[in-house]
Formats: sequence, C-alpha cells, structure tokens
Amino acid sequence: MIQIEELPELHDPVMICAFEGWNDAGEAASRLVGHLASLWDAEIVAAIDPEDYYDFQVNRPRVTNQGQGRGIHWDTTRIMLASPDSLGRDVILVVGTEPSFRWRAYTTEILDLAASHGVRTVITLGALLSDVPHSRPIPVSCTSDDEATAYRFDLEPARYEGPTGITGVVADGARQAEMASIAVWAEIPHYAAQVPCPKATLAMLVRLEDLLDTVIDHDDLEDEAQAWERGVDELARTDEDVADYVSALESAQDTTELPEASGDAIAKEFERYLRRRGDGAPGKG
Repeated sequence: MIQIEELPELHDPVMICAFEGWNDAGEAASRLVGHLASLWDAEIVAAIDPEDYYDFQVNRPRVTNQGQGRGIHWDTTRIMLASPDSLGRDVILVVGTEPSFRWRAYTTEILDLAASHGVRTVITLGALLSDVPHSRPIPVSCTSDDEATAYRFDLEPARYEGPTGITGVVADGARQAEMASIAVWAEIPHYAAQVPCPKATLAMLVRLEDLLDTVIDHDDLEDEAQAWERGVDELARTDEDVADYVSALESAQDTTELPEASGDAIAKEFERYLRRRGDGAPGKG
C-alpha cells in the first residue's frame, strides 16, 4: 500500500511518471523525472510498499552507509510533490522500478492517489532502443489512446500494438479513469545503448515544455548531451562498420524528415525560441 503524508489541496495538478527498467532505455525517462524533482525542489510525500510488487531476487536490496548510518535500501516507487512558480500548477512526480508482479494493483494505487488529489492529466515517459542515428535530433513521439486528448493537445493517436511495460498499463488505466493520458517516448540509438543518454532526456524535456506550455530550465543537460554525442562520434570513428551504418541511418532519417520543414513545424520552433528568450508566446488556451 502507499504510505503517504497528508497533502494540502493541490492546484490543477498534473502527474508525470517514469519507471526504470524495460521502459527506460538509456535511463532517459527516469533521469528526466530526477531533473524535474531537483529543479523544482520536489519533496517525497509517498512511497509504495515494495513487499507486494517486487521480486527481491531480481531487484535485490542494497546495503548503504548513507543517511543516519548503515542500512538496507529497498527498491520502491517514490511519489514527489512540486509546486514550480513558473508552471502555476502543482506537479506529482512518480518514479520507481517497474514492478515484478501485480501490475494492475500497483497501477490502481498510483491512479487512486492521482484521482483523490484532483489530477486530470497523466503523462508517462519512456525510452526505447531504435534504428536512429546519434548525430541527428532524438525522435520523440507524443501520443494518446484517447481521441479527445489527442485533439486537445495536438497529438498523434496511439497506433502501437505489441508487448507493453508498466508505462502502457498506467497510461491505459488513466484513460479508463477518464483522465487525459499522454505517452512521451524517445528513441535511442541501439548501437549507443550505454547509460545514461542525456540527449534523449533533453529531447523529452523539450517536448514536455510544449505539453505544459512553459519553459523548464535545461541546466547542464545541453552540455551533457553534446558530450554524449562527441563520445559516440569517437566510437563511430574507430569502427568502420559502425561509421557506415551511422551514415546509412543519417541518410534515411534526413530523407524521411524533409516534409517536417512545414509551416507548423517552423512556427512551433519559433514559439519555443520566444519562450526561452522570455518574450512569451501564445498559450494553448
């Protein structure tokens, strides 16, 4: 069960979730929630008891010497509350390891907490390995299973069919609970799957700015993303097969994305530029 502190009445809260493991290639999603928690001074207000949801032979507890002395650290799901002035609304951040079992009960706990505190929008974050080049912008998709939500936020309807992780279960549960459910996924080059991948974290952060209609400090993410890309460049230079493969991926993606240089795409980039300068931009209404 969730162990939770008493919370004040929240103002138009949104819930943002990320889960380590299968849904989190390059640790891109979980690190984004960590970035937001640090930036917005989020406080832990709840935790899910791990006893019911984790196989401790798979997710073994760790002995630590931090805090008030030596002890056991158990993998769990932490729920944090942030109230960033720049956003003008409260944010519930959820981050934890994908559970081993009882996914429906686990999801119910999270969404019951969301409903009881007035959450109307749930955003799930994920990252997957894909055939994309590291030298081009990280592809990020924003979709919704609900047509009304897709129309409201100008998203693509979800088309994916196949195996899913806990992010998919939470997203579907939110939709069934009549919350706006949005899934944000980044694609990470499979040949550069070493963790972390700050370029993907940064790409998802930019899309999150659009969804929340706000500016979020990138902090060191841009420098870290550039360093990551330089590291993968060096890898490609030392392996002719990798270099040829990357070149082929670059050509394929450049050809595919030519239609993206549309009026809408340019307008969105200009709005983002104005927001980062602090000049403001038209809101979503």
